[in-house]
Amino acid sequence: MKKKILLTIVMIFSLILAACSTDDASAGKKKKLKVATEANYAPFVYLDKGEITGFDADFMKAVAKEAGYEIELVNVGWDPLFVEVKDKLSDIGICAITINDDREQTYDFSVPYYLSTNEILVPEGSDIESAADLKKNKVVAVLGGTTGQEAVESILGKNDKNIKKFDNNNLAILEMLSGGADAVVADNAVVEEYAKNNPDKKLVVIKDEAGFEKEFYGIMFPKGSALKKDFDVAVTKVLENGTYAKIYEQWFGAEPDVVTLLEQQKKK
Repeated sequence: MKKKILLTIVMIFSLILAACSTDDASAGKKKKLKVATEANYAPFVYLDKGEITGFDADFMKAVAKEAGYEIELVNVGWDPLFVEVKDKLSDIGICAITINDDREQTYDFSVPYYLSTNEILVPEGSDIESAADLKKNKVVAVLGGTTGQEAVESILGKNDKNIKKFDNNNLAILEMLSGGADAVVADNAVVEEYAKNNPDKKLVVIKDEAGFEKEFYGIMFPKGSALKKDFDVAVTKVLENGTYAKIYEQWFGAEPDVVTLLEQQKKK
């Protein structure tokens, strides 16, 4: 009789443990997300000793943690990351991706997390001083499929022969350094970082707020993704609790304009 009672108690206890375990798995843990990126876009995303690092990488980890998800950053390249997200091969895309009307036809974006503008990178001694100077029969190298390309096309014209498109910004800059282009147009942080880290190249960054519009980056999702709601909340919290400022200052050595970002979020 005692053996039967003991066996019954053991069975009941085992069932309770199994139920608790099942509840934890279903309620407490969310799935690991695959995040597609282009790890050739310093300082936002790049490879350091084989590891994906950069501002966007650190920001993405902080936001995912706030939202309660684990992530795996995967380097797929610039054009492929859009395919990955569109076809739901990846859950998320991040790599200094500007939110614009054209992209919003195909993808969903989080609330904005970064304020940017395009700038011009030229060799020292160049006669280019503004975006308007690019019209003077100048060859301009850009990363294809970016707002940098769109900005140059708005100045020179779509499919203009003087626009050279490349698969990443490093190739565009190398084209200029080898004499194949007069200038590179890309995101401000990208050209500023390259010029700072390569003083021997003797490069100059041209800022032209009148010539280039302000842009805002967002985390990209497949259209209709249920993740957007969680990440919108998490992005705002990271901006408000000081985490964003710490990451921004670490990578850019300056304070971010959090007020403008939060105001922009209200418009989305």
